[in-house]
Amino acid sequence: MALSKETVVDKIEVLESSAIQVRSAIRVLEDGEVLSQSYHRHVLQPGDDLTNEDPKVVAIANAAWAE
Repeated sequence: MALSKETVVDKIEVLESSAIQVRSAIRVLEDGEVLSQSYHRHVLQPGDDLTNEDPKVVAIANAAWAE
């Protein structure tokens, strides 16, 4: 019985204002099966620092904010 915790970006939305909403799922797993899951959201505005963001978020931000 091995317990583990993972955090994955599971939803990225670009709003009309070019803000990007990012939802992360925090999962507790036992032998690969999800026991518990919760969510965390944050919003990025054009020009925000993307240094610690998931590569998928960075790619979408670069595309959305290039206009």
